Amino acid sequence: MKFINKAVLSIALAGSFLLGACESALQVDPRQSIDANGALNTPDAVDAALNSVYARLRATSNYGRNLFAMADALADVGQTTSNSGRLIGENNNQPNVHFPAATWQNSYFAINEANLIIDALGDVQGASEAQLARWEGEAKFLRALYYFDLVKVYSYIPTAVYQPGVIDEGGIPLETEGIITSEAAFSRQTARSSVNAVYDQIYTDLEDAKRLLTSRGVQYGSSAAASALLSRVALYRGDWAKAVSESTLALDSSVGVVLSGEAYVSGWRAPVNPESMFEVRFALAEESIGVNESLQSTYTALLNLDNKNQQGGWGDFIPNATVRDFFGLSQLQIGSPASDNNNWDVTRNNDIRAGLYTTGNTVRGAGRQIECTKFMSKSGFAYGDNVPVVRKSEMHLNRAEANYHLGNEGAALAELNAFKGLRGIEEVDLAGEALLEEILLERFKEFAFEGQRFFDLKRYGRSIVKTTPNVRVDFDDFRILPPIPQREVDGNPNLNQNRGY
Repeated sequence: MKFINKAVLSIALAGSFLLGACESALQVDPRQSIDANGALNTPDAVDAALNSVYARLRATSNYGRNLFAMADALADVGQTTSNSGRLIGENNNQPNVHFPAATWQNSYFAINEANLIIDALGDVQGASEAQLARWEGEAKFLRALYYFDLVKVYSYIPTAVYQPGVIDEGGIPLETEGIITSEAAFSRQTARSSVNAVYDQIYTDLEDAKRLLTSRGVQYGSSAAASALLSRVALYRGDWAKAVSESTLALDSSVGVVLSGEAYVSGWRAPVNPESMFEVRFALAEESIGVNESLQSTYTALLNLDNKNQQGGWGDFIPNATVRDFFGLSQLQIGSPASDNNNWDVTRNNDIRAGLYTTGNTVRGAGRQIECTKFMSKSGFAYGDNVPVVRKSEMHLNRAEANYHLGNEGAALAELNAFKGLRGIEEVDLAGEALLEEILLERFKEFAFEGQRFFDLKRYGRSIVKTTPNVRVDFDDFRILPPIPQREVDGNPNLNQNRGY
């Protein structure tokens, strides 16, 4: 068993492709994967292989749930309801309860598939130059996304690195060549690259994606999506000028729109959010994550907004008092009898984002509570919502924050106030640290239940402070980082475990 685990660590077994073929819930059209021989010499084979890399984003371990809901549970966004018992350990920041091994393993399987695609492009028969460019660009876009998600989870972020007494700091293993044989898997014992080396690789892949891609829909990588993702990566790196330039390129593109007023709320009800620059697509009902672990089920006990009495998900993770205060949310009876869940809603302030919250139902054990409705069967079937990975509105906040750090406070304030106008709230007149705090506050409000708050705290080296539950995790606490899966460490003497585990 140890040898099998080591192969998983090495991201190399041909079985990874057989797994891709077997995991029917993770397939996209055409529902094929790389065949057992790893033959990538026809356009159809490359398209199928690339679809498999996209499909792995849908896993619960990645954007199916964890990169949004688990990240927010670790942060100070919400509280658990005990309806199903899920996310309680994460919300309490218990030792060893963090991002699971599946996040690491699924991501590295996908990276190896992307590497094999890139390696094989010179041997594809009958492919046009345009096809070759698209395949390379999308594979590199996806590889960059998987690497970015891994490094932000398992490592410190360049803008805030805990140093004292730490000998095992580093990024994550970098592999840019695919392997398909067990022999290669057993011999690969890659150490953690430096954090900067990982960010360098992400930059390189995204710059290539920008050069190679146009756009064929927001469910695919595009030049604009690469700029948008690169603006976020640059923000995490503290590369402020790059964050400004890339967010500007993304805003100037034709991919996605910035919504305001009621259109912003309506955008979350559409199958494809108009703000999306790149999203993970759930096209068919059989791709649904299911009633237990989907984003819809995690955030709300409602099946839909038409009838609040219908039993839906579990509503495991709901807004805490801080988020409720942001939007003036409190339970409000709007009709009789009180026993009918349809006769309940919430009070709201002028912030348009308040429209994304309402009361749930009394079907589950925790009773009627205020819940987030960003994910509500908007793809036409339950528990399989398309997931916006990067929304165009983020570019305004990225640019405001980066300009602040560049000393362009006037530009930062103007951008912040323009953004506030989009959300229906009053302008502010701030400078210095107060201005930065207001920008970060708008990020908190905007991306609640979208998984960004944990990483915003982490990249500023800030403590996680909660009142429900009563938890404080200071930045020097080992619980800021998850453990690298122990079987990966056991199988590779060159792979250092994060401290405290």
